[in-house]
Amino acid sequence: MNCMMMDGGMMGGGMMIAMGLVWLLIVAVLVLVAIALVKYIRSDGGK
Repeated sequence: MNCMMMDGGMMGGGMMIAMGLVWLLIVAVLVLVAIALVKYIRSDGGK
């Protein structure tokens, strides 16, 4: 029973880490897109 619980915990931890990395990637991409849009809008408005 203890081994099964440990395995489940390991799998859960791995899933949590994977989900965390995916969310970090999504947030990083969104931030980069927002920065690019702001720069584009500013450069467009400056002309």
